[in-house]
Amino acid sequence: MTNRIAFQGELGAYSHEACINARPDMEALPCRTFDEVIDAVNEGRADLAMLPVENSTYGRVADIHRLLPESGLHIVDEAFVRVRIALMGLPGSKLADIKHVRAHLVLLPQARNFLNQHGITAEAAADSAGAAAELKTHPDKSQGVLASELAAEIYGLEVLAGDIEDHGHNTTRFLIMAPEPDTRRRGEHMMLTTFIFEVRNIPAALYKAMGGFATNGVNMTKLESYMVNGSFTATQFYSDIEGHPEDPNVQLAMDELSYFTNSVKILGTYPADPARG
Repeated sequence: MTNRIAFQGELGAYSHEACINARPDMEALPCRTFDEVIDAVNEGRADLAMLPVENSTYGRVADIHRLLPESGLHIVDEAFVRVRIALMGLPGSKLADIKHVRAHLVLLPQARNFLNQHGITAEAAADSAGAAAELKTHPDKSQGVLASELAAEIYGLEVLAGDIEDHGHNTTRFLIMAPEPDTRRRGEHMMLTTFIFEVRNIPAALYKAMGGFATNGVNMTKLESYMVNGSFTATQFYSDIEGHPEDPNVQLAMDELSYFTNSVKILGTYPADPARG
């Protein structure tokens, strides 16, 4: 055991914050890409992977649905992080000094009202935490960064304004993944099961496949489609349901699903995060 959890991004990224919140006893291992995060676990350099799957503002995280089924990893937990945006600058600088900020492309629109109000121009950066590191190494008091307060702490920057996002609901959902599944637990809140399936090429196949969940009282909280290998005819679906595969009603629903699908693969069974509400 390495006691490490891998994430994509620089130290101070929101994924790093997710690691600290969910696994405070583990060392966070930064990786350049999602593929490298998965490789770190499969190669034994980390025990767990922290992967973002969706954001309440921007929807599905690109590439994740493609990577998860072939990752060789299993979902063992979920975690939610409220995206709180801080404007930071060099020590000793003031908000009035900041004329220009850099941040990841998805953060900039979320703080548009604040930036417009203060006459601050913005530029997209590859990574918000990386932009914080660059500001420290190339000091300019007129320059700022939008990132997490964790990034300011790590890179020795000063938070000049906090919680500047336009909307207070922006949240990212992460999946914690491990080399082996863990189906022994029963969450205090509820259990979730995530799986992918490919419907047979017959009329109303999806409608029929979903019927078993309705008739057996299984709540489906997510259903998303995406193409397989660029084919317009082979559509794969990604789904979250409430329940455990050993629950009688879930067993019945999954059995019925199998009649109308070419393949079904469970990616994980895990306790729902209390932050889910």
